[in-house]
Amino acid sequence: MSTTERPRILVVGGGYVGLYAARRILKKMRYGEATVTVVDPRSYMTYQPFLPEAAAGSISPRHVVVPLRRVLPKAEVLTGRVTTIDQDRKVATVAPLVGEAYELPFDYLVIAMGAVSRTFPIPGLAEQGIGMKGIEEAIGLRNHVLEQLDKADSTTDEDVRRKALTFVFVGGGFAGAETIGEVEDMARDAAKYYTNVKREDMRFILVDAADKILPEVGPKLGAYGKEHLESRGVEIYLSTSMDSCVDGHVVLKNGLEVDSSTIVWTAGVKPNPALARFGLPLGPRGHVDTSEKLQVQGTDYIWAAGDNAQVPDMVGRRAGNPNAWCPPNAQHALRQAKVLGDNVISGMRGFPQKEYSHANKGAVAGLGLHKGVAMIVMGKVKIKLKGRLAWYMHRGYHGMAMPTWNRKIRIFADWTLAVFLKREVVSLGAMETPREEFYEAAKPAPAPAVAAKSEGEKAKAS
Repeated sequence: MSTTERPRILVVGGGYVGLYAARRILKKMRYGEATVTVVDPRSYMTYQPFLPEAAAGSISPRHVVVPLRRVLPKAEVLTGRVTTIDQDRKVATVAPLVGEAYELPFDYLVIAMGAVSRTFPIPGLAEQGIGMKGIEEAIGLRNHVLEQLDKADSTTDEDVRRKALTFVFVGGGFAGAETIGEVEDMARDAAKYYTNVKREDMRFILVDAADKILPEVGPKLGAYGKEHLESRGVEIYLSTSMDSCVDGHVVLKNGLEVDSSTIVWTAGVKPNPALARFGLPLGPRGHVDTSEKLQVQGTDYIWAAGDNAQVPDMVGRRAGNPNAWCPPNAQHALRQAKVLGDNVISGMRGFPQKEYSHANKGAVAGLGLHKGVAMIVMGKVKIKLKGRLAWYMHRGYHGMAMPTWNRKIRIFADWTLAVFLKREVVSLGAMETPREEFYEAAKPAPAPAVAAKSEGEKAKAS
């Protein structure tokens, strides 16, 4: 960490908003005007809309993440967590990966911590559940699913086989529907290479407490998505929830009970709970309360945006809805980050700041290879697409939204190669414990048991 007498702009979080806001600030800033410091527990940003494709092997996991130090060479990147913020002293406490926590003074603050999985106190969920918020979870899910096929192909125990081939997904929004669509596609492809496993032997279950899936694309396309997944053999249970999953025994509120080794939790997100320790004004659901200029209410040196912020939707409010808020999606995060970066520079220089206003451009979702739904908004006209064309829209939009041309090119190269080459279906389950085999080879041999009796014992025996 460098020490400087220049003003410090502290960006808490290196996700979509943190990365793009820092890039914008560095681009607009004069040489030597300020120091930009980005603090995040990971040294990379994850493009979350591509996690389902990474889990299915359609994209290399390395291409879904963007290294912060490479993209922000003029910024100070610290790998750690901001644990507390003292607004009176303008000091943040940083807990690095190793070593003691230390204080970091700042002049301007950007809160971009994003969201975490929204969970409930369901028995067994912490032990059995698999989330889909990070690239590590996507890789783990892929290896885990393929490992279940290995188990089912090799065992003669019917109960073990049935449990291994039952996959339960909780949450029918973008993350849940896209993940089950991609994973079912992968499992269907993989089954061709197993002697004793067929797609008909597998059971895919999607559960949601709402009465529909994919609400982001509207009721008609959501209904199409449901019908499409069901046509592929996915069981969908709406208006229900999971009561427990202890030891993989899943109990749904509608009475259904199944044993499953794979329970994927994608039932929504919530703001990072660390926000509660920062002394910032929070909305009813824990989001940082901001103005239309992305400034935290009651401050003139703190800004927030993205999934951890409650940002007024000015388009909706001008249309007559006083309680309109921007939804937490990549479309808003990208545009908010740019406005936030401009406003930080304006605030630092004492110039007027501009409000954030963006009309919804629609939504796209992929449901597996060559399958998807899309709603494109052009003014007052909504264009609804489904099938292969919607899937092209999904890939095109997110491919171009991926940060940096380096990653864009790699993503499109992955997709191009997939046209000519078959999908990889190898499980690298040993990645979970990579040192296990070496440990078994290197650990000290147990001390040999003393076979010979002592001289005294020999004498007694004689």
